[in-house]
Amino acid sequence: MGPGARLVAASFVASGVLHLVRPRTFTGIVPRSLPAPRALVYASGVAELVCAAGLFRRDSLAPLASAALLLAVWPVNVRMALDASAGGVEPWKAAVAWARVPLQLPLILAVLRERDS
Repeated sequence: MGPGARLVAASFVASGVLHLVRPRTFTGIVPRSLPAPRALVYASGVAELVCAAGLFRRDSLAPLASAALLLAVWPVNVRMALDASAGGVEPWKAAVAWARVPLQLPLILAVLRERDS
């Protein structure tokens, strides 16, 4: 597995565990239009752990599933950045939130490269 995919898998493990252990951290960033934020946080945490395991095992569907998950959470990252820019947080936190938005692209490319290896 390439270093980019290893980074994504490790990030999925850390984030997935955090989603399950401290769901309250994430419920506030679930888009307001979606129902059952806590259930969605748990589901996304499980999805991250499943994708991480698949990447580490080099399962054939893991790169596509991981790319789909990264695409699915992209709107949440945009919402976080918009909320941070609206005020109430330190400027550096808003900058970090905005930095995450374009970071999704190289992460998606990194997992998709695993399809060819």
